[in-house]
Amino acid sequence: MLRIRLRRVGKKKQPSYRIVVADVRAPRDGAIVEQVGHYNPLTDPPTIVVNADKVKHWMGVGAKPSDTVVRLLQREGVLDKSAVPEAPAAAVADAEPEVVIEEPAAEEPEAAVDEAEAEEPEGAGEATEASEADKVAKIAEA
Repeated sequence: MLRIRLRRVGKKKQPSYRIVVADVRAPRDGAIVEQVGHYNPLTDPPTIVVNADKVKHWMGVGAKPSDTVVRLLQREGVLDKSAVPEAPAAAVADAEPEVVIEEPAAEEPEAAVDEAEAEEPEGAGEATEASEADKVAKIAEA
């Protein structure tokens, strides 16, 4: 899958970006398929140069622009303000999944307790009760 995204270039503390078409699995500054423009946020106003024909070609082939590139393309008039290809990743992450909680039947926990008591050796339950009583006493002292 291809993605149209920014590739950082420039010196430290002086970012400049190339708008590139790259594979989704490639690192941010890794291998690219084609450069389709550049963006310099430090100039006033920020410089955005985009080859609209190349962008439309790659989007026609199936490349999806990142959220930042969508905003830049909309500012340049390459994309319509209403033509956002898909929901932003942040909106998808914020969506709450439906949680279904199933309550076990009332008889099952009692049956499990009875089975656990049956498996304990004699006298083991008394030691557990004594240690629980010690914990309660320590908590009460504090």
